[in-house]
Amino acid sequence: MADTDCRANLIRTATLLFAESGYNGVSVRQIARAAGVNLAMISYYFSGKEGLYGAVLNEQFAVLRRIPEIKTVENDPLKKFELYVRATVARYRKNPFLLRFYTSELTNPTPCFESIVKPAIKGVVQLLIDTFTDGLSHDQFRKDLDPTDTVLALAGMINFYFLLEPVTTELLDHSAERDEALIQHIMDIFAKGVLK
Repeated sequence: MADTDCRANLIRTATLLFAESGYNGVSVRQIARAAGVNLAMISYYFSGKEGLYGAVLNEQFAVLRRIPEIKTVENDPLKKFELYVRATVARYRKNPFLLRFYTSELTNPTPCFESIVKPAIKGVVQLLIDTFTDGLSHDQFRKDLDPTDTVLALAGMINFYFLLEPVTTELLDHSAERDEALIQHIMDIFAKGVLK
């Protein structure tokens, strides 16, 4: 097996195992066995379990580091929020394990939290705060709303929707075919609220 293939195989295998059992629930022996490689390969490529977990998190959270590109789009703030919602829905569709790592790190941080997870999340939150503040300066949003509270509520609404998917499948069709309707519904709640 070529070096890049072996390394990629270890990351792919570890992603699945860490997503299922968490950082502390998986041993390097289990990962090596599942990947079909010698245990020493984990040390060789990643300097141990923490390095491998860091590589998995870097791969998972790389999509969040691309969100600030929305800032460069020449659209009004509300359209930027829509782009964020679209990117979030697409992100969870393409990275089915991301939410597991996200919630696991927020509730039980590992040594990788400060260097990988926190900066990625902070970057997204700051982009949303800046976007909301821009909308305030253009009289597009209500002045009585706190920008940070508002964007955390929006982000929380989307993330919680996907987090609850396993227990709400009897209530709602969570298929990708509904994504456009979901995006429009979230934007409608964000822009108009729920009051008549």
